[in-house]
Amino acid sequence: MPVQEKVIPFLLEETRDLVAMAHTGTGKTAAFGIPIIQQIDTSSTKTQALILAPTRELCLQITDDLNHFAEHIEGLNIVPIYGGANILTQIRQVAAGAQIVVATPGRMLDMLKRKKVNVSAISWLVLDEADEMLDMGFKDDLNAILSGTPVEKRVLLFSATMPPEIESIARSYMKKPVEITVGAKNTGAENISHQYYVVHAKDRYVALKRIADYYPDIYAIIFCRTKIETQEIADALMKDGYNADALHGDLSQTQRDSVMNRFRTRNLQMLVATDVAARGIDVTDLTHIINYNLPDDIEHYTHRSGRTGRAGKSGISIVIINLKEHFRIKQIEKQIGKKFVQVKIPTGPEVCNRQLLHLVEKLKNTEVKNKEIEEFLPAVYEKLAKLSKEEIIQRFISTEFNRFLSYYSRAADINVEMRKEAGRPERKSSGSGSSTGLVRMFINLGQMEKFNDRSLKAYLSDTVNIPNLRISHVEVTRSCSFFEIDPGQVDILLARLKKAKYQNRRVQIEYAEKHKSRDNRGYEGKRFVKPGNSFFARKRTKGKRK
Repeated sequence: MPVQEKVIPFLLEETRDLVAMAHTGTGKTAAFGIPIIQQIDTSSTKTQALILAPTRELCLQITDDLNHFAEHIEGLNIVPIYGGANILTQIRQVAAGAQIVVATPGRMLDMLKRKKVNVSAISWLVLDEADEMLDMGFKDDLNAILSGTPVEKRVLLFSATMPPEIESIARSYMKKPVEITVGAKNTGAENISHQYYVVHAKDRYVALKRIADYYPDIYAIIFCRTKIETQEIADALMKDGYNADALHGDLSQTQRDSVMNRFRTRNLQMLVATDVAARGIDVTDLTHIINYNLPDDIEHYTHRSGRTGRAGKSGISIVIINLKEHFRIKQIEKQIGKKFVQVKIPTGPEVCNRQLLHLVEKLKNTEVKNKEIEEFLPAVYEKLAKLSKEEIIQRFISTEFNRFLSYYSRAADINVEMRKEAGRPERKSSGSGSSTGLVRMFINLGQMEKFNDRSLKAYLSDTVNIPNLRISHVEVTRSCSFFEIDPGQVDILLARLKKAKYQNRRVQIEYAEKHKSRDNRGYEGKRFVKPGNSFFARKRTKGKRK
């Protein structure tokens, strides 16, 4: 794989730190794992390498891969440390001697606080999927862990994208790192086809079913925005007879493991998941990624689409959008450097034709076990003696296929034509400074309260608990913030935050048109003068501030 071709010689021949930009599924574990294993001193039981990964699943996957690489190396002990498992067992495993520790940040910090893992002598520190760890809120944990490691070590940072937080870590904890990029920075993988379907919002679920029916051998992850929506879509699919299940944060670890085991063994065809829950899933044969809803952050799309097309294989990343969301396709294209192809939702006859040919191909390739069925054949031949070959085929197909024919006989065409003005949908102003059909809001919380765009989204989502709440275009300034939400959710948001307090100060939230921001929508800055209180602002005159 290209990342291995570039990274392995570098790690064996050089001593400098490394920042490697490569997508998930490109063979990164072998790229850093093989050189590290080769240079581990197995005569010592001290921990010599620490590998940090964002999720339990990725932690276990890395451990399995490393154990496979080191299968014939005697005396090498690789221990995974992650949440959701018995910490006492992990403590005993480390105490027995672990030259390589693979850990999630939260559990690793816990072990360090208990003084059960000694990283003072490590020679290697690997941050795998670093952007996802930061996106999941592990920045403080990473800083705490990294601050306890020795100055003289090699730091290897692997990331699919390069947000500012990654660059900050590189500056703080790495010494003049060499940057190796496989493909262009912050772009999508080369072997993934990006497609989008345009439907009315009310037809989104119908479109999902059409896509699933059109690809009978589909093996996919379907991404939803919220835990509630994830469970609802999975329940609807199962009720409609599809082989699907949900994966989200409200599941227990036992439930999560059960779902993942069924998915990995292909007893599930479709896994409906949130972005957070799907992180660390390492399944190499996915045929499709389906974005039931687009993520708020474009970088999340890169991670979603990177779940297919792994290990050099090809895959398809599908987006289902409505007219108002078409502009976001252009944004993603610009970010990942790849063009999307608009595809029509299959019509009823097209789905039936595809399913019929799939059934015939399956029949054609069925293995016949003559010895097992030989004694039953005379009675079967006698029953079918009066039917011609054509009649037998017709009746067999009808027996297997009538459900599809019945369902799709009156299926409507749900495709939506884009408007002709440069291929872009018409944007309607919400009356609050937004040109995206969303409503722009103001809140008196900002950088002074240590908020950034991600933590503000998390605070609002947790505080108001509105199903399917979509928060986008977040701008955090020193004393306040601005964001956009769907018009139908404004009244609920205002009501639920009416008496809210944050750090003993009343939360003020209202339409952004009453304020002025410094974003790219034409607002000028409104600066506040009393520390900790954003109700008091300097008034502007036409020529100068008073």
